Amino acid sequence: MFALPKTTIVNRVVPKNSFDKYITTKQKKLFTEEIEKIKWVHKLSSETINLTGIDAVEIQIFEISVKKISAPFEILDIIDKYIPYQIIFILKWENSILLSASQKHKHATNEDTCVIDWRFSTDWFNRDENKYQLDLKKSLDDVFANFCITISGKQKQKLSKLIDFEQRKKKLEFQISRLENEIKNCKQFNKKVELNILLQEKIREFEKFQM
Repeated sequence: MFALPKTTIVNRVVPKNSFDKYITTKQKKLFTEEIEKIKWVHKLSSETINLTGIDAVEIQIFEISVKKISAPFEILDIIDKYIPYQIIFILKWENSILLSASQKHKHATNEDTCVIDWRFSTDWFNRDENKYQLDLKKSLDDVFANFCITISGKQKQKLSKLIDFEQRKKKLEFQISRLENEIKNCKQFNKKVELNILLQEKIREFEKFQM
């Protein structure tokens, strides 16, 4: 998938039940129904490629074979939450690939877990048409940040600005949806007019994000 040095190869199967102690019965069912196999394929670290990082001390690359062509982001979030290193996921279904990675940070009060700031992902694409590679230059922080920016499809932006952009956009989408529901259920004419004005303001604000 990625043209990486042999020193980075791990090729170790990760049992699906490795995460059982962290998850609910419903989430265990998700692992069973959606995941065929989890494989730890590469490890990028100072030991394997002679690059270091501050936020990205190591980058793990996991290959996940799925049972159907879906994007089980809830499962990826669980894995990301309980593994304290940056992870690049390669999802496989037949000859199709989806790439995903998230920017995350340590939980303020629980050092054993991470908080996901934002997840970046590609759409599904044919494995033979892969255009994504890892640029092993400067530092592991740069390697991971550049990969996230690349798969986001929004080039020439700093990762922190890109995450802020996506979070603000998501917040606006939520506010618009909430206002639409309030208007739908509102019985008072004057109140409905006020809500409509606010909705139009939020829609105009959202449209600026699309430009």
